Amino acid sequence: MLRFADVRILLDYRPALRQRTGVGEYVHQLAVALVPQLGPGDDLTVFSSSWKDRLPSDAVPGAQPVDARIPVRLLNLAWHRLSWPPVEVIAGQQDIAHAFHPLLIPARRAAQVVTINDLYFLDRPEDTHREIRRDYRSLASAHALRADHVIAISDYTAGQAVNRLEVPSDRITVCRPGAPAWAPRQDVVSDGPILFIGTLEPRKNVDTLIRAYARLLASRSDAPPLVVAGRTTDRSTFILGSLSSPDLKGRARHLGYVSDAERESLYRGASMLVVPSLDEGFGITALEAMTVGVPVIAANRGALPEVVGDAGTLIEPLDDAAITAAMARLLDDPARMRACAEAGVRRAASFTWSESATRLRGAYQAALERRRRRGLS
Repeated sequence: MLRFADVRILLDYRPALRQRTGVGEYVHQLAVALVPQLGPGDDLTVFSSSWKDRLPSDAVPGAQPVDARIPVRLLNLAWHRLSWPPVEVIAGQQDIAHAFHPLLIPARRAAQVVTINDLYFLDRPEDTHREIRRDYRSLASAHALRADHVIAISDYTAGQAVNRLEVPSDRITVCRPGAPAWAPRQDVVSDGPILFIGTLEPRKNVDTLIRAYARLLASRSDAPPLVVAGRTTDRSTFILGSLSSPDLKGRARHLGYVSDAERESLYRGASMLVVPSLDEGFGITALEAMTVGVPVIAANRGALPEVVGDAGTLIEPLDDAAITAAMARLLDDPARMRACAEAGVRRAASFTWSESATRLRGAYQAALERRRRRGLS
């Protein structure tokens, strides 16, 4: 493959601008890991647009910030529906324009790269927010096919891009999230809270977890408390109502969005993490929990089996009795809990941001080569 020098790379940093959920954390950590991969003449720009939220100048040390005072919804509408304005008008000349969602950043000359996090919006658009309902389902396939290269965050997601968006497999690179730089805890905490971390949206299936926890309480009054942490949405009312029901009073609570430090602290004190999602493009909370040494119960859906492997317990996410039984087995068997924790630490060590950044750098080279062959650079 032809090696390109002095490459100007623009990353769409907007998902990491405010409260970083899974995609935001992925964007930030991958950008940080990419900086050491740059050549002497390369330049990395982290791009943001917002009317009220400003991008810190040191958001990614070693990268140049471009902070456009343009409402994000207005810019997305123009980019998605009009393919205008080209990113060079806002951020200067670029060689790579990388979007961390499936829709292209318009560009005059830059090679265009998109990221596929998941394709849940194809099956359940009603469970997504308005902009995704408006644009993603109708545009994702065409944009992914036009992209010079596609990044998938898991093998599962890469397969979805091939099978459902018909993207050629040789134009896809898998760049998995890496484990956080957290030290494993010394031992399990068998009486710690049962933990869920994630945005309270239908795909996360928190209502089934709450029903499963209520069953657990009914059979053992000494069960640890349930802690649900995560940003709410306009679809969270039912879940919040279930958490405050009389039979869970004083035993279950919602913490809202938690920072990196707060999230790590929650893991360190938890007896287990339960991830009952109906679909996940990756499942970063499962990886974070394994890094610390927290036993993981996860759905047998999406990329979660790929992440958890044989280090955790896989369950059918819509079977609340199965979730209850899995939680009870861990609580009843300290040796099993310890074995899952140790296996999780070993497995988490194989996920590194450095490897993902190296693969991303190769994907950029492939995108530039394709752009050159098409005579567009």
